[in-house]
Amino acid sequence: MWNVLLVEDEVFVRESVREIIAWEELGFTVSGEAGNGAEALEMIRREPPDLVLTDIIMPEMDGVELLKRSREEGYGSRFVMLTCMSDFEYVRQAMEYGASNYILKLSMSVNSLRETLRKISAELQKDRVQGNRLAASPAIGAPSRPQLPPLLQENVTTHPEIQKILQYIHANFAQDITVKSMSHYVMMGENYVSTLFKKKTGHTLIHYLHQVRVNQAIRYLIETDLPVHEIGHRVGFMNDNYFIKIFKRLTSHTPSRYRQLNKTDDRTKL
Repeated sequence: MWNVLLVEDEVFVRESVREIIAWEELGFTVSGEAGNGAEALEMIRREPPDLVLTDIIMPEMDGVELLKRSREEGYGSRFVMLTCMSDFEYVRQAMEYGASNYILKLSMSVNSLRETLRKISAELQKDRVQGNRLAASPAIGAPSRPQLPPLLQENVTTHPEIQKILQYIHANFAQDITVKSMSHYVMMGENYVSTLFKKKTGHTLIHYLHQVRVNQAIRYLIETDLPVHEIGHRVGFMNDNYFIKIFKRLTSHTPSRYRQLNKTDDRTKL
């Protein structure tokens, strides 16, 4: 099941969205609700959802700012924006920050919401399959010397600024890295860097960063006896639960289980 966070300041609208959809039939479960962006951001920090379905105009922190802050802090949750006809400038901004879709509240129907959820589910599944192929396979057959998959090498593009970002990520993956910090690093606009990185590498910057961190975590898991939480911190995940969530998303196993399977494989070969 994909976890969904509903964010809407109007309780009636939030309850309506929750009740009109048979979420589990579409592979989703509503894991949390928030009445504004600030509250939602705290919930995302505690347990990042797979999908955030959020209103745009809200008190304290609007939906666009919530999306922006989430991306800056490295959370890769999909975002679908709920909007009114007068919100289209906000919608434009949200799409620039990587929102997957938007839905007009005044014309929202069960069919439109179901279709959007099917699209998001397919995207999430594609990410999971791609993550499994890129991150889980390196250790197979060579647990003592796992190699980075081809798409995680630094030279995936000849574009000078993107190449500079890739080199920085591989050298500093344990540091706090965001789209904003990388845009400053190459002296380009944040939205332009985000779009260009995806175009040149096939990955969002944060997804690529997660893959690099997980690959390094795999090395630590197989080649050392460091505790899982320490490995997470060493590769750049300050939140233990988030490390486990991302690792499982990319490898289909928790870090502990991944270590157990590969350690067992080593002993079998002796």
